[in-house]
Amino acid sequence: MTDTTTRTVGVLGTGIMGGAMARNLARAGHTVRAWNRSRDKAEALTADGVQIADSPAEAVRDADVVLTMLFDGDTVLRVMREAAGAAREGAAWVQSTTVGLESVPGLADLARTHGLLFYDAPVLGTRQPAEAGQLTVLAAGPAAGRATVTPVFDAVGTRTLWTGEDGSTGAATRLKLVANSWVIAVTTATGEALALAKGLGADPQNFLDLIAGGPLDMGYLHAKADALLNGRLTPPSFTVTTAEKDARLIVRAGELHGVRLDVAAAGAERFARAAAAGHADEDMAAAYFASFEGGED
Repeated sequence: MTDTTTRTVGVLGTGIMGGAMARNLARAGHTVRAWNRSRDKAEALTADGVQIADSPAEAVRDADVVLTMLFDGDTVLRVMREAAGAAREGAAWVQSTTVGLESVPGLADLARTHGLLFYDAPVLGTRQPAEAGQLTVLAAGPAAGRATVTPVFDAVGTRTLWTGEDGSTGAATRLKLVANSWVIAVTTATGEALALAKGLGADPQNFLDLIAGGPLDMGYLHAKADALLNGRLTPPSFTVTTAEKDARLIVRAGELHGVRLDVAAAGAERFARAAAAGHADEDMAAAYFASFEGGED
């Protein structure tokens, strides 16, 4: 590596978030090789200069940084077991998938076994900020490798919040779960308020006008209300299925530390009902439909 600002990055997972991150890495001048379980879903990235690999091992070979953005901790562990042996010793592993607290130590152990520098680095943001390179990176990992990963973080986000120097403690993941608990609570409350307005025959726009500009108002509420009221649930910013997964990780994290999280638990069940009613791949705002018998209004 002769250039001090560009890296060779192996990206594992090119869904809503991983695909956008790979594209922004390539646009920033990094050499990017990406792998996705369904190769056809990654092919569009070639237009931005991303090389598509046939296997996880091929994607990470000779990479300075390995970035994982997959569905959950079990998936990350399975894919990295295939890939880690091909990664060069001393490479940085940026683990950006939202996983449970119980997954992080095992992932860090796998990194240690293969001589990789492990960074617990989930991101805050959905489709739009990911596509714009405006994510917030929550990171924990060794100071010795930060010069390697910083250009990667800068390419995908506008802010990096360091939470510690030991990725194995899951400090960044803990903060991400706290942040996502708020996102899920607001999304759930938005859906229920709009569902109640419908049930009572009240104009939902009157509700939005009522709180506009006051202490109860927020941009996120309007974004999710707009998605529902104007039929903009696809393409999703964050799917119902993924939101359910995250809600259950949050509930489990609370259980492990003696914290009962009733709103997150109820949110998980609402997402599950919405998914069962056919909204699994729509935006998480579609949990609204769980308020109606059969999942439909």
